[in-house]
Amino acid sequence: MNKVTPRIFVAATQQNGGKTTTALGLFAALTKRLGRIGFIKPVGQRFIEVDGKRIDEDSVLIDKTFGVKVPLEAMSPIAVEPDFTRRYIEEANHDFLVRRIRNSFDRAAWEKDFVIIEGTGHAGVGSVFDLSNARVASLLGSKVVLVTEGGIGKPIDEIALNKALFDQEGVEIVGVIMNKVLKEKMDYVKDFAARGLRRLGIDLLGVIPAESLLANPTLGQICRTVKGSFLSGKTESRRRVKKVIIGAMNSVHVMEYFDPGTLVITPGDREDIILSALSTGEMNEKEGRLLAGLVLSGDMFPHQNLIGMIKSSCLPVIASPLDSYAVASSIHSMTVKTLPGDKEKIDRIQTLIEEYVEVDRLLERMGGQN
Repeated sequence: MNKVTPRIFVAATQQNGGKTTTALGLFAALTKRLGRIGFIKPVGQRFIEVDGKRIDEDSVLIDKTFGVKVPLEAMSPIAVEPDFTRRYIEEANHDFLVRRIRNSFDRAAWEKDFVIIEGTGHAGVGSVFDLSNARVASLLGSKVVLVTEGGIGKPIDEIALNKALFDQEGVEIVGVIMNKVLKEKMDYVKDFAARGLRRLGIDLLGVIPAESLLANPTLGQICRTVKGSFLSGKTESRRRVKKVIIGAMNSVHVMEYFDPGTLVITPGDREDIILSALSTGEMNEKEGRLLAGLVLSGDMFPHQNLIGMIKSSCLPVIASPLDSYAVASSIHSMTVKTLPGDKEKIDRIQTLIEEYVEVDRLLERMGGQN
């Protein structure tokens, strides 16, 4: 296996903590400093079909954003399908999986000046099939940068737990990046978290502020989450939702909450609220201020004449079989992923990493990695 090309393993203390955001931003930052960057996500849990192959969606994102020029199957060697764990316990094909990961890394590292390895979940994820993040980092001879959400007590406790697993595998954590920190607490968190981490012998390499742009889902993501379909405005599927309200009050009162970027959830038979949303959407379009959209819940629909108005409206409208509470709950708990082609969001991620992460310090901490 290639032991020459420098590499860093991006791990996290929990799922959806910011690994992909960090990897994407680091890819851009390291490209400026070092040249040709490779990428691999050895074990992926969320995948899509590409040319008949199951490829981790984060590998697709990186490839479409940067044009990595590595076969996708090398960037995503193992996709954990629903029955993957059961089959592994029955067959225990560990040696085959290890060879596949190492061979894929060699392909990902070919003619590259540096390789970013993205983990999946916390350090212990994958232990059930003997390929935890800590184990994979060890197999690939990589040091680790650990991503955690902002705070002091809880994040540092979680870092200590993760560090124990990496220590067990002989893997060094070169530093921590704290993500989603409230802007008004940036200086406070940076000061005390850095002091707390030093007690564990770990550097704090960056504190990234919480950004609404990164947390706000698109209408397309919401439509899939609520098992819906667009009645109108499908071309606006990338429009971002800043706020969600349930229209369960008098239409006059609910209009007080119709701010730009608001998604209105209402039963499909509440024609008064639907009309209010449609009229507000029309008015605000002229002012450049738009409702994000409307979700008709409960598998109910208004009168056919109103359906016609919806289809001719500029306001995106989604029909969902879920009731209003289930729609709101699903949106609240959904994971907002960065999508290929989401230029505004990707540009912002790159700016955040460059501005708030000590990339040069990270490279310095890695030393003469071989």
